[in-house]
Amino acid sequence: MKQNGRHALKRFQKRWQLFALAELLMYAFGLVLMIHSIFRSWWITGVSFLCILFLLLILKNPWRFTAEHVSQFVDKVLKSAENSSTLLLIPEEKLSNLAQLQKAKISDQLASDLNHLQPKVKVKTALLVLVFCTILAGILYTTNIFEKSSISEIKPAGHRTIVFQALDTTKAQLEPPVITKQQLRIDYPSYTKLPSRTTSNMNVKALKGSNIRWNIFFDTPVDSVFLEVDATAYSMPKKNESYTSNRNVFESSFYNFKFKDRTGGEYVSDLYALEVIQDEVPEVEIQNLKQFSTVEIGGDKVLKFNALLSDDFGIANAYIIATVTKGQGESVKFREERLTFDSGFNKGGKKLNLTKTIDLDALKMEPGDELYFYVEGIDVKQPEANRSRSETYFAVIRDTTTYQFAVEGTMGADLMPDYFRSQRQLIIDTEKLIADKNTHKKTVFNSISNELGYDQKALRLKYGEFMGDEADSGIQVTQEIEIEESANENDPLQDYTHDHDGSNEHNLVDHDHGHEEEGVVENEETPLDSYLHNHDDPEESTLFSQSLKSKLRQAMAEMWDAELHLRLYTPEKSLPYQYRALKLIQEIKNSARIYVHRIGFDPPPIKEDKRLTGDLEEVKTFQKKEDVALEDSFESIRKSITRITEILAKNSRTNKADKVLFVAAGNELARLAIQNPGKYLGTLQRLKFLSESDQSSVKEMRAIQFGLWEALPALKKSPSKTAIYENDMNSLMLKELEAND
Repeated sequence: MKQNGRHALKRFQKRWQLFALAELLMYAFGLVLMIHSIFRSWWITGVSFLCILFLLLILKNPWRFTAEHVSQFVDKVLKSAENSSTLLLIPEEKLSNLAQLQKAKISDQLASDLNHLQPKVKVKTALLVLVFCTILAGILYTTNIFEKSSISEIKPAGHRTIVFQALDTTKAQLEPPVITKQQLRIDYPSYTKLPSRTTSNMNVKALKGSNIRWNIFFDTPVDSVFLEVDATAYSMPKKNESYTSNRNVFESSFYNFKFKDRTGGEYVSDLYALEVIQDEVPEVEIQNLKQFSTVEIGGDKVLKFNALLSDDFGIANAYIIATVTKGQGESVKFREERLTFDSGFNKGGKKLNLTKTIDLDALKMEPGDELYFYVEGIDVKQPEANRSRSETYFAVIRDTTTYQFAVEGTMGADLMPDYFRSQRQLIIDTEKLIADKNTHKKTVFNSISNELGYDQKALRLKYGEFMGDEADSGIQVTQEIEIEESANENDPLQDYTHDHDGSNEHNLVDHDHGHEEEGVVENEETPLDSYLHNHDDPEESTLFSQSLKSKLRQAMAEMWDAELHLRLYTPEKSLPYQYRALKLIQEIKNSARIYVHRIGFDPPPIKEDKRLTGDLEEVKTFQKKEDVALEDSFESIRKSITRITEILAKNSRTNKADKVLFVAAGNELARLAIQNPGKYLGTLQRLKFLSESDQSSVKEMRAIQFGLWEALPALKKSPSKTAIYENDMNSLMLKELEAND
C-alpha cells in the first residue's frame, strides 16, 4: 500500500515529461511546415526540423522535471499531499516513526488524486499553433507567393546605371546628358499567369514571346535615342518625358542604347545581355505498371496505373493513345483509340496525378492480341503548345492455342519455335522443382517429377513423328504384318494369282510373271535403291536431310535418358541430358535455315564484233571538277585582327570599310558571347565602340586584338613533314649502323 503513492508520483513525472516533449514537437512541426511551404526543399526542411527541435530541447528541457520538482508541484496543488509528498521518495529505513505514519496516511490518497491531476504544460496552445501554421502553410503552398520562378534577373556586372561614351570627342558636350531614371518592364505571355516585373537592371532573362518595354529619362533634352539590337537600330520615340521602345523577344542577343545630343554629338552605351528562356516541355511518367504485361485468358484483364504529369506553367490536356493489334504476319490489323483518364482533370495544374483502368475486354481484345499505349501531355503554351509523351507500354493476352509443328524447306522463316520453347520450359520447370525440393513433400515431389517425365515423353514422340516413327515402339507395325500373314493363309488362290496390290510383289516375282529365281534373297538391294527415296521405310520418310536425321536421333536419345531419370525421381541427373537435347535442337534449327545468295553486279555481254577494235566513237565520258571550299565562320574576325595590326603599325585611323569589317566581326563574336558572355562580352563592347567611333587608344586596340585571338578556334593538327637538323657526326653514325645492320 505504501508503494502506491510512490508509483503514482513516478507515473505523473513521466506523463509530465511526455506532454512537454509533445508540446515541443507540435511547435517544431508547425515551424517546419511554414519553412517547407516557402522553400519547398526536403533537404532544407529536414535540416530546419533538426535545428529547431535541438533549440527547443535546449530551451524547454523536458527532462528538467525531476521527482523533486514534481513533488514540489504536487505539494502546492494538492491539499491531500499535506506538504509531505517528498516522503514518498525517501526509503523506509531513513524515516522516523512519525514520518512513516505520515507517509502511510497520504500514500493512498495521492495515488487516487494524481490520476486526475494535469501536468503544467500548454499542450492546447501548442496544438492551436500547429493548426494555425498548417493552414497558413497550405495557403502559401497553393498561392505560390514565395515560389522561385524559373525566370530571374541577371545580376549586373558593375554599376546599374546606363553609362554612355562619346563617339567623337570633338563634338561632345562638356557636360553630356545624364540618365535620371531607367526602367525595364517585362510582360510575360498570358498563358504563364505571371505578373509583370519592373526593374532598373538592363541585363535580363525573359521567357520566349515576352514583351519588353524600355523607358529612359534624361536630365536635358536630346535630339534622338535609338535601341540597337544585333546591329539594327530602332528609334525610341519620346512619350511623357521618357524615351520608350518595346519588343517581343524570341532569341537571345545583345543590345545597347545610342543617342545624339543637340550639338550633334553621338554617345553609345555598353552592351547588355538579353537571354531568352524556352518553355519547358511537360514531363510524363507512368507508375505502378510493368512495361511488359502478360494477361492470362481466365485472369483479370484489367490494367491499372498512375500517370504523373508536371510542367512549369501548367498542363492543358492529357490523354492515352492506345493501339490494338490483331493477327499475325501480313494479315495483322491495327486499331488506334484515344482514351481519357478516370480521375478528374484539373486543367492548368502544374503537377497532376491521374489514374486509369484499362479493360481489355472493353477494347474487344482476344487471345493473341497486343496492346501498345502511351500517355501524351500538352502544356498551356500559346500559340503552339509543347507536347511530350511517356514510354510505350505493352500488354498481351496469352494465346494458349497449340501450334502445329512444321518445317518449311522453301521459306527463310523461324522454324519450329514452339517446340524449342517447350524444351526450355521443361528445363525451367525441372530447375524449379530442384530448387523447391525442400519445400515439397516426397509424394508431391515424385508426382511433379513423374509429370515432367510424361511431358518429356510427349515431346520426344512429337519429334519422332518427323522421323517417320508410326508409333511409340513399333507395335502397330507388327500388328499390320500379322494381319497380312493371316489374310494370306485364308486365301487359297494366293499362290496362283498375280497381286498387283501386294506390298512386296515386285520384290518376289519378276515383271514378266516368270518363275521365281532360285537363290535370290527377298531383301537383296537392286541397283536403283541408292537413287530412290523409299517412303515405306521409316528411316527415309522424314522431312530432314541425312545430316539432320542423325542429330535429331541423338536429341531423341538424350530426351529418352532425361525422361528415364525424371521417372526415377532424380531430376538432378536429368538436367544434363535436357541441356544436350536443347543444344542439338538448336543446331537443327540453325542448320535448317535457308540463306539467299547475294546478287551482285551482272555486266552486259561483250559484243565480239566490236571487241579489241579500238572504236571509241560511241563511248561517252563524263568528268566534273568542283572545288568545295569550307565555310569559315570567323573570316571577319581574322581580317579584323590583320587590319588592327596594320592600323597600329601605321598609326592610322579607321575608315568606313574598317567599321563595316568590325561590325561583321562583332556579329561573329556575338554568337560566342551568347554562350559565354563572361569571356567575350568585354571584347564585344570594345569592338562595338571601335566600330562606332573614329578613333581609339592603342591600349584598347590591343585589348580588342587579343580578345579576337582568343575567340578563334585552335587549329587542328595535320600530318606533315618536319625538318630535323642533323650534323655530320650523327649522319656518319647512322650510315655505320645501317651498314652493319
